[in-house]
Amino acid sequence: MHAHSAPEECGGRMGGVLAVDTIVAVATPAGQGGVALLRISGAEAYAVAMRVVSVRRLAPRHATYCQFLSLSAEEGNEEAQRVYIDDGVATFFPAPHSYTGEDTVELSCHGSPYVQQALMRTVMAAGACMAEAGEFTRRAFMHGRLNLSQAEAVADLIEATTPMQHRLAVSQLRGGYARHLSALRARLLDLASLFELELDFTEEDVEFANRGELSALLAELEGSVSTLLSSFAAGNALKLGVPVAIVGEPNVGKSTLLNALVGDDRAIVSATPGTTRDTVEELLTVGEITFRMIDTAGLRASDDEVERMGMARSLQAVRSAAVVMLMGESRESVKAVEDILSAEVLQGKHVLRVLTKEDMSAHPQYGALGQTNGWFRISALMEMGLDELKEEMVQAVEHTAQGDVLLTNERHREALQRVEEALHRTATGLREGFPTDLVAIDMRDALFYLGSITGEVTTNELLDNIFGRFCVGK
Repeated sequence: MHAHSAPEECGGRMGGVLAVDTIVAVATPAGQGGVALLRISGAEAYAVAMRVVSVRRLAPRHATYCQFLSLSAEEGNEEAQRVYIDDGVATFFPAPHSYTGEDTVELSCHGSPYVQQALMRTVMAAGACMAEAGEFTRRAFMHGRLNLSQAEAVADLIEATTPMQHRLAVSQLRGGYARHLSALRARLLDLASLFELELDFTEEDVEFANRGELSALLAELEGSVSTLLSSFAAGNALKLGVPVAIVGEPNVGKSTLLNALVGDDRAIVSATPGTTRDTVEELLTVGEITFRMIDTAGLRASDDEVERMGMARSLQAVRSAAVVMLMGESRESVKAVEDILSAEVLQGKHVLRVLTKEDMSAHPQYGALGQTNGWFRISALMEMGLDELKEEMVQAVEHTAQGDVLLTNERHREALQRVEEALHRTATGLREGFPTDLVAIDMRDALFYLGSITGEVTTNELLDNIFGRFCVGK
């Protein structure tokens, strides 16, 4: 929890009462708007709020209409003139039934930047401190209102711009993901407890745990962690945008397709082959899913050093993509690019084979525009056949994103990798007959890293890093 070193820096003293543990921030976006909300939280939240509102009492969990007034010109002088700031609404949430788990008061005022700042100055003068980034959510975690993974989901929910991102954040916020991890940790804790018990009876040389059963349980746990780790590619792509690489020989219409899909002249289009020398990215939302469309440099044999550097970046884009569009004006052109990329580069990726410029096609035997026998015939210039292409992109993602729990957080992925390594060392120790105390060390490591995800194990450095990326007011 944030500790304020100097009470004087936080607005000072009111009526002899120090409110150094009470924080305030504007919880709505900066700028002008219809309504703004200031949030006050801490042991003295109610007392601080009562110094700036015109009413004598705030009923719990009831919105109370009031005026917001500046403090007395002279401290302790009740007859001194108080300056009117705004009309608004104050709502009191007593602990522990508030977002932070502390006494919390929310002040709703008009969204004038001047009104917001005037009210902020008055609340701070009444004894509150300016909140740091993420401090309200950090207090919610410290008071047991949220576990650590749920707290991180709050930031993801704030940043969500699509229904899919919203659904992933809400799923994590509701605790299903944390319950899954806690269940894994509970089973591992039972296993570790038996080993710790054996360490207390080392002189008696007894075994409280059946080694065969323990090995089977470890294998099961390793499988669960491995499955969760394998979901990261799909989960992270859904969270940040599914990468789609548009690949083909020079001048086959890759840039025209990107522009047609995103509805903007984002990439330079020219009849001169090799115009695109670097990757160009743009976001495209189809239904609930956001795609990161990546226009790449054309692939062909070339002595031009700059063009070859562009093609190297094209290959890099393909390796990082979840979906690859192989484009060409003929099937031979598409297959030539596919040969350049090789089966190894395309392994595990959803590949769409696209015949472009089909409004000028000399191949009517390929069928009507749209999808035919696994090939997509389109005209990016005329924007024909693109709906079928988008639909296939969505189906590709939905196919790869199966599962009740998806891993979306890079910190969680790194922790689970450490868990997997520790479980593997534990299993190896059991199999090779290592001393119990050495095996127990590896199990403690696995428990530590599992606990670090949900906050059962924390450090100040970890908490500072997580909550430092939150916005002020949340």
